[in-house]
Amino acid sequence: MLDLLQRQPVLEENGMHRIVQRSVLLTFFTVFLIAATAFAQDGYKVVHVTDGGTISGTVKWSGPMPRGLDFPVTKDPQICDPDNKKTTDLERLVVGPQAGVANTVVYLKNISSGKALEDLPAPRRHLDQKHCHYIPHILLVPENGVLTMQSSDATLHTVHMDGAATFNLPFPFPNQVNSRTMSTPGLVHLRCNGGHVWMNAEMMVVPHPYYAVTDESGQFEFTDVPPGTYQLVAWHEGWSLAGKEQAYDVLTERKVQRPVFTEPKTWQKSVTVNANQPSTVNFVISNK
Repeated sequence: MLDLLQRQPVLEENGMHRIVQRSVLLTFFTVFLIAATAFAQDGYKVVHVTDGGTISGTVKWSGPMPRGLDFPVTKDPQICDPDNKKTTDLERLVVGPQAGVANTVVYLKNISSGKALEDLPAPRRHLDQKHCHYIPHILLVPENGVLTMQSSDATLHTVHMDGAATFNLPFPFPNQVNSRTMSTPGLVHLRCNGGHVWMNAEMMVVPHPYYAVTDESGQFEFTDVPPGTYQLVAWHEGWSLAGKEQAYDVLTERKVQRPVFTEPKTWQKSVTVNANQPSTVNFVISNK
């Protein structure tokens, strides 16, 4: 950001140009703040929940399925494409045999107190790079929590993050473990700058533990939810291809084309949780 400020023109005779530049910077800061506060949870308090209820449900697909997103394997086929399929699934929409939608993030909105952040699932805080895919595809890391990363592949990968976290971490050797603390809540996009342009994942850095990722049957569950009425949100990454953007392979020093996806979608429902009682909320989503 300092670099952006330093690049502002200083031509006194072109005052209007300077005003436009400052307006663009102000807009950038405004958009950043909106994105950061979208996941913010001011004053969440950890308490001992003695009479909590449960919330469970499913996310199901309705209607025709969109065409699957495959991308050509253009680098390291012996590692990235051991079955010689020539293409790989971008994993942006995973629907099971019973129409369950996997990889949907479901969370309680504006909950002020409850159980500890450590109750988030540990496997969602560890990233592996295997056969040139990020595993898991959706990560959940508590605010100020640690994300650990490694690569199982014998090729250069990078974990390039942008959004609520900005890192670009190389993994030149298999099983090299690296870690970073995620200090800002929000959405983080993960991409590889090692030429494996199809690699993509999403991470949510979250301010409370009432977040879940649906499994292959579309199911989710929250336990120890304090009694009250909440908004339950289902979030899914964009599953269509919006275009391509130019990227840079740091190993070959060549320009490559990376897929760009459509914006995420969200759905909301109200739920009332009673002491020691179960509640059920189901979402039905579609391509509309």
